[in-house]
Amino acid sequence: MPKLTVGNATISYRVEGSGPVLVLVHGAGPGSIMWDGVLDRFTDRHTVLLPDLAGSDPAEDDGSPLTIEALAGQVAAVIEDSGTGPADVVGFSLGAPTVAAAAALRPNLVRRLVPIAGLPHAGDEYVRQYMTAWLNLAGTPEGFGRFATVTAYSRQFLNQIGHDAVEQAHAFMRPTDGLLRQIDLVRRIDIRPLLPRIEAPTLVIGATRDQTIPVENHRELFAGIRGSDYAELDTGHVAMAERPDEFAKLVRDFLHQA
Repeated sequence: MPKLTVGNATISYRVEGSGPVLVLVHGAGPGSIMWDGVLDRFTDRHTVLLPDLAGSDPAEDDGSPLTIEALAGQVAAVIEDSGTGPADVVGFSLGAPTVAAAAALRPNLVRRLVPIAGLPHAGDEYVRQYMTAWLNLAGTPEGFGRFATVTAYSRQFLNQIGHDAVEQAHAFMRPTDGLLRQIDLVRRIDIRPLLPRIEAPTLVIGATRDQTIPVENHRELFAGIRGSDYAELDTGHVAMAERPDEFAKLVRDFLHQA
């Protein structure tokens, strides 16, 4: 697994599949493993790069507050290190403003851009209160994980997968120092000055039942990127888990446009 130092962080990335390069950028949480459930829907046509950015479990840094510019720089460094740019870049949740910032700051490295369930800034009082409440649960790991689970998915999906699966899902989000710093970044984020600099064709994907970052934020991100396209999935925050086939088709159709 390639490993590189970018600024104050040492990060790694996985390489899967073959074909044109696609970078999948994770949101707040343990790291790139959050893509594993849909990975096989892309590796048949793409060489997929899966970075684990600062704040994720595999990454190491000095523990200082995270910035969106630093995360965007890590995405750019992975593309450069792989020697395969420009690449198609997809980012989920915190990964959405991260990849948007990367496209704005390093337009030569991003061919097409897909931000999913993201936000352009932290001005939504709901988002600020949500992230603060989540941080306040850090001292009770079970409560921290339950809060993340019940708000990450729609009510319909939770009932669909059933009680045992929901109980098992709580362990996915643990209050590590890295995750707490990622959540803190969401409370401070503002990429609005960067959005006019995005040149790559862009598809913004929203999630209508999102309780983590409500869909109005996804729509605002779309409105800020000139000439971008927009699509919505009737899901909770983790759209690729609730509607994997529909999600993958949206992304693949957009990436394969002439």
